[in-house]
Amino acid sequence: MNLVILAAGQGKRMRSALPKVLHPLAGRPLLAHVLDTARSVATALGRTSQFIVVVGHGGAQVREAFAGYADVRFVTQEPQLGTGHAVLQAAALLSDAEPTLVLFGDVPLVEPDTLVELVRAAGSGVCLLSARLTDPSGYGRIVRDADGCVMRIVEDADATDAERAIDEINTGILAAPTRRLKSWLAQLGNENAQREYYLTDVVALAVREGTPVAASVAPDAGQVLGVNSKAQLAQLERRVQQRNAERLMQAGATLADPARFDVRGALTVGQDVFIDVGCVFEGQVALGDRVRVGPYCVLRDTTVGAGTELVGFSYLDGSRIGADARVGPYARLRPGAQLDDRVHIGNFVEVKASRVGEGSKANHLAYIGDAEVGPRTNIGAGTIVANYDGVNKHHSQIGENVQVGSNCVLVAPIRVGDGATIGAGSTVSGEVLPGGLTLARARQIFNPRWKRPIKKPGG
Repeated sequence: MNLVILAAGQGKRMRSALPKVLHPLAGRPLLAHVLDTARSVATALGRTSQFIVVVGHGGAQVREAFAGYADVRFVTQEPQLGTGHAVLQAAALLSDAEPTLVLFGDVPLVEPDTLVELVRAAGSGVCLLSARLTDPSGYGRIVRDADGCVMRIVEDADATDAERAIDEINTGILAAPTRRLKSWLAQLGNENAQREYYLTDVVALAVREGTPVAASVAPDAGQVLGVNSKAQLAQLERRVQQRNAERLMQAGATLADPARFDVRGALTVGQDVFIDVGCVFEGQVALGDRVRVGPYCVLRDTTVGAGTELVGFSYLDGSRIGADARVGPYARLRPGAQLDDRVHIGNFVEVKASRVGEGSKANHLAYIGDAEVGPRTNIGAGTIVANYDGVNKHHSQIGENVQVGSNCVLVAPIRVGDGATIGAGSTVSGEVLPGGLTLARARQIFNPRWKRPIKKPGG
């Protein structure tokens, strides 16, 4: 089928240089949500489909942002002369053999099932998506005849008192037979205050020709909310996050407060997962059974094994964490960090592009970069792996059952043998042999004749 998405609007009330359909909702552009829905509809209906996006203001930015969408075709509406004019720009690309579904790039919450029902209800005629509002002021009303068929859409300013009492409003989304839609689009006029060509005017043309026109009521008016301002975008964000929270709780997760929780990508959870307040999940995140996430953690593109605890205020990006581990508080795992089972990474510890073996620990104020750390090794407080020489990153190999004292510097590339102990305060730049004690620090001295400088009066 033909799926046409209108994304040419400037969005003046957004007060932004960014095209409206590129503003993020749950971490992804508004238009991305609509495209995902369109694909789901096409799949559910089992139809061969094409996706056409009509761009205008900021069209080059929109095309660039969606350059990776190989199945999407773009057409430009220039100048912007209304919704009917926008669909007309796509007419040459529409297959007459398939119906056309028109969507809006700034209306991202419509559920696929709602649109599938709309297309099926259209049959060989036209079907509008409508909604019932407690306060329909400002919206075009759906006027039906005695049999429930749509006769016309009347704008709020032009409605009679009886018509204003109608609570069913038009959303602008519609499904129609493509050949007839092209004919109606060619007949549209712009005799109105805005001098624009309105897509809603095809309803009157269809009724005049005797084409059946129906309206399918959205099961939830919240699905058809659009974005015209930053305030409305924020309202939709909370609706999306409430959906996410409900889905996760149905999957068995416990959320300390569903209203203080954000998913900006895809989050999957096992059983008995607990998520505290203020956590943000970006990209692809998976939490195993019994994982506990403390307050104000950020996880991006990370997997966490069963029984692991992430203590508050930790930041995990591109990481893989095994089972029964403990991370945080205030820990940072950068891309390429891999923690095996039962690893402890404590407060103010950073791990980057490194694997830390089973049962190993770095509990305080340490940095591990570009290193392989064996099992049951302890990295002391204040210890760093100096992996960068100002030009190149160097790899280090630290064996199993190694004890590294506090405030050590391991100058990469370096190899530390199994069972080695490195004394506190050592700066090690050569190979550390297995077993025994390695010290690399200046001898302590005492000078009893040394005098501390005294500040001169008035100095």
